[in-house]
Amino acid sequence: MAGIIIKPRARVFHGHDWVYGSEIKKTFGDPQPGDVISLKDFRDRPLGTAIYNPESQIVARRISRRKQKLDREFLLRRIGQAIELRERSGLDPRLARIVWSESDGLPGVIVDRYGDHLVLQTLTLAMSLHRQEIVDVLVELLSPASVILRNDSPMLVAEGIEQETLMMYGERPDTFVVEAPSVEGGVKFEIDLMDGQKTGLYLDQLDAHREIAKLAKGKRVLDCFCNQGGFALACAKAGAASVTAVDSSESAIEATRRNAELNGVEVNAVQHNAFDFLKHCEDQYDLVILDPPSFTKNKKSLNNAMRGYKEIHLRGIKLLDRDGILASYCCSHHASRELFLQNIVSASVDAKRSLRLIASHGQRLDHPVLPAIPETEYLKGFVLQLVPSR
Repeated sequence: MAGIIIKPRARVFHGHDWVYGSEIKKTFGDPQPGDVISLKDFRDRPLGTAIYNPESQIVARRISRRKQKLDREFLLRRIGQAIELRERSGLDPRLARIVWSESDGLPGVIVDRYGDHLVLQTLTLAMSLHRQEIVDVLVELLSPASVILRNDSPMLVAEGIEQETLMMYGERPDTFVVEAPSVEGGVKFEIDLMDGQKTGLYLDQLDAHREIAKLAKGKRVLDCFCNQGGFALACAKAGAASVTAVDSSESAIEATRRNAELNGVEVNAVQHNAFDFLKHCEDQYDLVILDPPSFTKNKKSLNNAMRGYKEIHLRGIKLLDRDGILASYCCSHHASRELFLQNIVSASVDAKRSLRLIASHGQRLDHPVLPAIPETEYLKGFVLQLVPSR
């Protein structure tokens, strides 16, 4: 088997599974893009098996610490283990991410389940080349009505993969409704798996929806960057006095309105740039929720991203009434929990308000984190309450 020899002090020696081009000492056996290769250290000792793509900044991604083929048996074992983990976690496995890339030993493979339908992403070249085998295993294990490939992520550019959306199995599903356990009785969402945003829902935030809804009864709620209305709908169903949901996307606002009608609740859905809305809003709220898309995809733009976060934090804090609560979320790995929390603190200082931390949130259990691979942890959220003036 062809492979690469890795330089000393590379991150793979500290438990990580990625090998960057700068960490390769030499290549042997003429490996080709998408191949499965062997990894060796600088003393010719085996380090396992990886998938290979010299066109990517991440040249190799380890899939096993042993010699391993990327075949049906391997895929059946790994996907089966991933499904079993979700079933043991107490989550509803019919509304969950059932495969989460490196966290499940399948770099670049993401599978979200919405009842009888599966959405697949293959974000690495090797996994993209084996996507039909992945679909065959999913059909064998879960007997879905359909499997849709949603390879429309900008991450594909780095792997040299063309973006595409395809029906891989079954017939194209019509728009349908799922029920998320965000509050007692559930929250219904209309799902369009072919044309909707992301793969259907932000499954990683379903736990946060439930926790924030517990704080919403009788409160005036503002949900900025609302997407399909996840937080707004949960708060409305939990008995909020009023709910305003803001997003710049026309389709997101239309979806929020349809979902509000579906759940029999009233949500004031406003199509507006959230930065401008926060800046010019003259109303006061008891609960302000900020859940924007990632402001940065790399370290180079981190400083600009943190300025953006501080801007919305400052404006959000100023809209809080007495004892008001701010819930803010960041989905960028590059902004650490410590940096993000400090950003909120800095904004509170500029706003001349004091905050107490009452809760912190992370990814749901269907998005497991590997501590040795920090990139598997991306979502962080903090819930803070205004401290009365002293």
